[in-house]
Amino acid sequence: MKFQVMASAGVLFLVSAAAFAQDSKAPQGASNNKGEQASQGPFSTYNKIFYARMKTILVSSAEKMPEENYNFKPTESVRSYGQIVGHLADAQYNFCSMALGETNPGLKIEETKTTKADLVAALKGALAYCDKAYDGMTDASGTQTVKLFGMDMPKFGVLNINNAHDMEHYGNLVTYMRLKNIVPPTSEPASGGGTAEKVGDGASDE
Repeated sequence: MKFQVMASAGVLFLVSAAAFAQDSKAPQGASNNKGEQASQGPFSTYNKIFYARMKTILVSSAEKMPEENYNFKPTESVRSYGQIVGHLADAQYNFCSMALGETNPGLKIEETKTTKADLVAALKGALAYCDKAYDGMTDASGTQTVKLFGMDMPKFGVLNINNAHDMEHYGNLVTYMRLKNIVPPTSEPASGGGTAEKVGDGASDE
């Protein structure tokens, strides 16, 4: 079931990608050097651009929710807002350590961090760790296989699933923010007027 969820989110990843690729601004963490991008290859460059956009969205979401709402749950059977932020931080280490060929540090952020300040800092630290995986990936190294969900998967697939997983849980965060009358990052007015581009997160963001 978990893999099916990831696969479905991966479809959203592909559908949403064109909007990100058209962004005229170089995303945080993405290279402005065309020669460097060309040496990495189109697939790794695209993967990196998408991740950079998701990274900005996740940090903004973590920062926008007030401290008093970090324990908020729409129902008791789901994670609190803070637990989702912690889960996302843990997932960065999980997926990106696989892509890097390193041992997951297993920080258990979701289980050990509770305050907004600690969770935001932990998420930023996890994303900084993932930067290494996306920045160092090339089209050649991305085809190397690792074990994920009990199957052989190219490193590209691992990083794609990380992006899809980020999108999946951003959909949760959107719902929580809307319930607290907070405008999600992807629905904020763009700096030049109009509305920022939407992310296909599987949840209503209108």
